[in-house]
Amino acid sequence: MNSIIIEKIKSDDILSKIAQNFDGEIYLVGGTVRDYYMGFESHDRDIIVMNEDAKIFALKLADMFNATFVPLDEENKIYRLVLKDKINYIDVTNPVGDSIEKDLMRRDLTINSIAVNIKTGELVDISGGVTDIKNKCLNYVNELNFVDDPLRLLRVYRFQALYNFQLAPETIHAVCKYSDLIKKPAVERVNYEIMKLFSGKYAHVAIENMNKTWILEKLFPFVKELKQVPPNSHHHLDLFHHSIETVKQIQMLYENSDDVIKSHLEEIDFGGFSRLAHLKLAGFMHDIGKFSTWTIEEGKHRFIKHDDVGSKLAINYLKKLHFSNKQIEYISSMIKYHIYPSHVMTSPQITEKIMRRYVRKMDKNSIDAIILAQADRLSARGPEITDDIVERNINSLNMLLKFYLEVKDNLKPLPKLLSGDEIMKEFHIKPSPLLGDVISALHEAQLSGDITTKEHAHVFVKNYINQLKNN
Repeated sequence: MNSIIIEKIKSDDILSKIAQNFDGEIYLVGGTVRDYYMGFESHDRDIIVMNEDAKIFALKLADMFNATFVPLDEENKIYRLVLKDKINYIDVTNPVGDSIEKDLMRRDLTINSIAVNIKTGELVDISGGVTDIKNKCLNYVNELNFVDDPLRLLRVYRFQALYNFQLAPETIHAVCKYSDLIKKPAVERVNYEIMKLFSGKYAHVAIENMNKTWILEKLFPFVKELKQVPPNSHHHLDLFHHSIETVKQIQMLYENSDDVIKSHLEEIDFGGFSRLAHLKLAGFMHDIGKFSTWTIEEGKHRFIKHDDVGSKLAINYLKKLHFSNKQIEYISSMIKYHIYPSHVMTSPQITEKIMRRYVRKMDKNSIDAIILAQADRLSARGPEITDDIVERNINSLNMLLKFYLEVKDNLKPLPKLLSGDEIMKEFHIKPSPLLGDVISALHEAQLSGDITTKEHAHVFVKNYINQLKNN
């Protein structure tokens, strides 16, 4: 396999230029080597320089490539070069412990602990990383490295989500042994690893395996409640496994979508990660409101308003993990509206007006909510849910999706017919919950197309306030 790396280095304009213009030992390490061995492209090159101060070397590279120099960690001498295309990066550092071998032994997994001398092609693999790549196995370098940085416990599953490698028995044992340490890393670092995990094609596999090592419930406390809701007439799986299956189905729907849908779900609109990654996290959390709304009436399991309750629970949970306001707004909205597309398409009469209202309400999240609704449907196959029911539901949601794609480019924003200030002045209302109710009701009437002019809006608000007063 070493010939693969040598050829990659030779054909890489950036690495070959570094090798030709600098003396001394320079190693390509970590994830870049791993990805090259696995046949993947990598735009983020990690370099260890042995015979020169990393900062001085990085500044020389910055001049050579006309790149932006970014100090990532001055204390540990880690520097990043952002090349002009904003796609390629070079991370430069000196070895931990003053030797390449000691540096590699400080890393998390064997597959990330391989180095190649870019000038000679010499391979340094003292922990068996190449063999583990061949065998598709995740194993630690040294279990005490989990103690040095407990975030590595979560990184194990991030790489499983990316590659679907199996965990070595000793790795599973070590994660169980040190799982209590997972709360030690900074919340922002945990947040980043969670999103990396949900970015992976095999996120559902990683979640299932996290559950076997107690890590999952420590990071996602609501999992304990999900596990208490059993299968029922609509669900062939308990609620916990239904949630995992929903994540899997979202990924499959994405993979089988056309380029327009894929492109939309690949957009990075908030938080530095794709819509798809956020949607899969929302899929995992979409039913967290069910436990607190769970009743059994005449043998029927009911979860009234679990979508609304779950949305509010998600906000509190995501805030604790330091998600941004935009991320929280998106994920909580997906949870709140995960049933909405199916409700729209089970109306007695499915009209253009009904579908247009959905599109206006969900706007740019229209596709996402439909995908989540389809994944939810495909993940619930209880005894009362026939193949015909599933097929009709999926087909109707595809019809709604088709409608959105046809009208989205010609849909004009709703005009603001009456502002909050105008309503307060004309109807003598002070800032209050009543004002919020009036504004919300007017917006809903506009979405339905019932109110189209300022005059209509004025009459609507007057009648709405009178109705509230009479009740």
